[in-house]
Amino acid sequence: MKKILLVTAIIMTILTGCHTIHGVGQDVKAGGEHLSNAAH
Repeated sequence: MKKILLVTAIIMTILTGCHTIHGVGQDVKAGGEHLSNAAH
């Protein structure tokens, strides 16, 4: 039972990290688009 909980916690941590990195990537992309639009 403890092994299942540990594995589940590890998987949830990895998945949460992926979503966080993805969100940061979107923020950087949006910032770059705003700068590009301002330059035109």
